[in-house]
Order: sequence, then C-alpha cells, then structure tokens
Amino acid sequence: MTAYKRKVHYYETDQMGVVHHANYIRWLEEARVDYLERVGFGYEKAVAACIDFAVLSVSCEYKSMVRFGDTVNIHMDIAELGVLRMTLTYRISDAETGALRALGESRHCYYHSGKKRPVSLKKEMPELYEIFESAVESAGAP
Repeated sequence: MTAYKRKVHYYETDQMGVVHHANYIRWLEEARVDYLERVGFGYEKAVAACIDFAVLSVSCEYKSMVRFGDTVNIHMDIAELGVLRMTLTYRISDAETGALRALGESRHCYYHSGKKRPVSLKKEMPELYEIFESAVESAGAP
C-alpha cells in the first residue's frame, strides 16, 4: 500500500529546526487513520460502531534527524493480527532520498466503548477484520 506522506511543519521542531521526538508518535497515529481511510473504512465508521483501537504500547527508534521542511513517507504494516489485538509496524523515511529516519511499533486491542471492555474485532466488525486479514495475506505473498 502507498505510504502516508507528511511534510514537517515549523511548530513540530525545536530551536535547531529538528523535529521534536514526541511528534513521531503523532505521525504514527496519522498513518493509522490514513490507512483506515484508504481501505474504505474511515475511523468514523469504527467510532460509530463504538469500536476503538486502544493503544497498549507504542515505541519509536530514531535513526536520523528530520528537519523543518522535510517530507517523510510513513509505511505501515500489520505485523500481527489477532481477534482481540494487533501489532503495527512503521518505517519512516525521507520522501526524497529514501533515507531511514525512524522505525516504530504500536500494539492495540479492540475496545468497545459501550461495553467498556476489549472485544473480538472478528465478531464485532467482521468486514474490517477481513480487510486487515487480506492486508496481512497480501504482505506475506512472495
């Protein structure tokens, strides 16, 4: 799937013009929301069904600096898919040179806001689960 493309804004940088580390975590979230929109299942559909993707953990390993004015590509993959949770991986690279800027990972459970507990995405939203399953199978294809 096509990467999420993002141009760095001035407010995201420090006095040296380098992106502050906390912004990478925001970019991972933006990439997740963008992914849902591109597969035809915008986040608002999940919210309307009372399903959220609660973050269990998130990490980012910084490889090289991103500066004001740079554009990055964020490639997201579903690394692990289960009926109750999933793990996503991210690769942030410079859009112009392809240089690796950061690697990230986030773990999520499917949470029903009405029931106030984790739920099986396969049961609650089988259409979305099938989209995720198809993405995993496509990524694993030779």
